Amino acid sequence: MFSTVISGALQGVSAYLVSVEVDASRGLPIFSMVGSLSQEVRESRERVLVALKNVGLHLQPCHITVNLSPADRRKEGTAFDLPIAVGLLEALEIVPKEAGDGILFLGELGLGGELKMIRGVLPMVRAAAAQGIRQCIVPTANVREGAVIPGIAVRGADNILEVMNFLTAEEEERERLLPSVLVDTGRLFGAGAGKNTKRPDFCEVVGQETARRAAEIAAAGFHNLLMVGPPGAGKSMIAKRIPGILPPLGLEESLEVTSVVSVAGLLEEGETLVTERPYKSPHHTISQAALIGGSAVPKPGMISLAHRGVLFLDELPEFQRGSLDALRQPLEERKVNISRMSGNVTYPSDFMLVCAMNPCPCGYYPDRNRCRCTENQVRKYMGRVSGPILDRVDLCVELQAVEYKNLMGEKQLEDSAAVRGRVERARERQKLRFQETGYRFNGDIEASAIEKYCGLGPEEQNCMEQLYSALQLSARAYHRILKVARTIADLAGDEHIGTEHLMEASFYRPSLEYWRF
Repeated sequence: MFSTVISGALQGVSAYLVSVEVDASRGLPIFSMVGSLSQEVRESRERVLVALKNVGLHLQPCHITVNLSPADRRKEGTAFDLPIAVGLLEALEIVPKEAGDGILFLGELGLGGELKMIRGVLPMVRAAAAQGIRQCIVPTANVREGAVIPGIAVRGADNILEVMNFLTAEEEERERLLPSVLVDTGRLFGAGAGKNTKRPDFCEVVGQETARRAAEIAAAGFHNLLMVGPPGAGKSMIAKRIPGILPPLGLEESLEVTSVVSVAGLLEEGETLVTERPYKSPHHTISQAALIGGSAVPKPGMISLAHRGVLFLDELPEFQRGSLDALRQPLEERKVNISRMSGNVTYPSDFMLVCAMNPCPCGYYPDRNRCRCTENQVRKYMGRVSGPILDRVDLCVELQAVEYKNLMGEKQLEDSAAVRGRVERARERQKLRFQETGYRFNGDIEASAIEKYCGLGPEEQNCMEQLYSALQLSARAYHRILKVARTIADLAGDEHIGTEHLMEASFYRPSLEYWRF
């Protein structure tokens, strides 16, 4: 007999529905699978047959053909084990035909019949709900992940026998056998959510007022930040505290972040949603594929795992030159396109780039009492960071060693909550400004819209003209100064950009003392 079961497949961080068609007929005992399948999908036939045998189902020899449609799209992963098993049980009339109609099936089978955790459940359940599917069965370890999607009943099963019992039961018995799980997203994102989360706080950062101010501006406008200074000045300490001054994730942003984490297979068992902004700090030996994404089977890279959060690159000149230059397109387009023979995928990469570096190999330039590097060594070290990457940095701040009096002082410093309050108020102004556009932050403004949102009066234009000549700015750097000035004005509550905002924004451009090309 013939049967059809609904499943899903991933394409990047999105998903599409797959029809698992199973035909069982008399003939040579062959189990063939077609439909543009990867190796792990083809291995499903062994897992399915052995799992069914080990739960007490001895199948009669027959000719089995499985087709995963649409057949022209590459299928990856192990989520097809459960739908293939259900389709085979229907085709062999072990469970009633059409018992699985209107149900999405996802899950990997162990040889003992148990259902194991898979990746990408959230985007696949979301795609099914958008297509009108009202029920789905997934491994129990994934049930809370899928249950955040409204309009679809998500049921978790531990093994194939539970699924069989569910399919053979009467309609009124099904809810008792595999109850649907509900997740209250309002509790996750309601008032007070996340307040008890322990984060590093800005009140622990002594001195470095200029760097603290630059971090606040960067957070308010979602700008890229570079910190240059000697070892121990507090660069990494400040970077770790930036997620704490960013506004909390909203539900839609959380779904985006969770989808990336789920597709990468990094979601913890039983985890519902990622509710904290990501903070990723890869080591400088990371490969380009791991940073940007890719490999033979495309997977999200570190820049996608930092989506809606912070990507911190410490010891920036130590990263491979090719890896840094590969950041240029994602920084501009907020997404990364990966092409392989198996197809093209697009991953989101809307992250805030925060970088830190020493000014020379020893770390103490221009303090000639401690630095022993030659001018050529300093120039060569700083030259590892290309001009195009520097052009994409909105703010650059130079840190000095913390003085003893700051370490021993009794001064009460602002905590992250106070800074976050100002950042959130600036974000609200941007939200009102961009509500009829596709922009979200000042850092998103494209060159074509600069004049509209960052307009200058005659006095400000004269000031900007002098800055353009004195700082030897490129067109991109000119636009970035205007966007940073717009954010400074938002933090101050000013409707228009003033000369004081432009002067402060220009202060955060990379110093020509360090970079001489």
